[in-house]
Amino acid sequence: MGKKDRLLFTVLAIITVSVITGGTVYLYLIYTGDKNTLPDQAEQAVEPSDVQQVNRSTAYLYFTDKKNTFLIAEEQKIHYSSDPVTFGKTILDALIKGPRHDAMQTIPGGTRLNAFFVTGNKTAYVDLSETIRKKHPGGVQSELITIYSIVNTLVLNIPEIESVKILIGGRESMTLAGHIDLRFPFNANMLIVR
Repeated sequence: MGKKDRLLFTVLAIITVSVITGGTVYLYLIYTGDKNTLPDQAEQAVEPSDVQQVNRSTAYLYFTDKKNTFLIAEEQKIHYSSDPVTFGKTILDALIKGPRHDAMQTIPGGTRLNAFFVTGNKTAYVDLSETIRKKHPGGVQSELITIYSIVNTLVLNIPEIESVKILIGGRESMTLAGHIDLRFPFNANMLIVR
């Protein structure tokens, strides 16, 4: 190895070590949150809450056909969050608002989402206002459609959810409108989807 080759190798080694060291220090400062020593560009980084509002995701919301006999998926672009609770609330709000196209609403108008959380065993708890019971048209088929509209929409869009327990007015309810037992969590049901 000649003198020029050794000099070139030494210069390249110094540059490589400098780049690696600088990058490592920069990443360390970002992850430790020491913003006083970050460059101006990093101080203007977008906060995670802003990212959640900018990112949109395709979700499939399950509404009913005009005869109220089966569920149909409607594709909607909604705000995405990697947090299953935040994303679940967004999806449920969109489901409560109703379909944008030819499908029919499955949750009575005026119903509110009181609370929503997901447990470690992948069960989501959906607490809806009393309006869902008071304004529900009743009947076995209508209750099934409403329940599985909620369950399928959550389970089939959020991998962290495998089952859904429905609460009404902050309490466990025997039924939605007199027919379907709500005391246990539901898994997704693809047999009523067309």
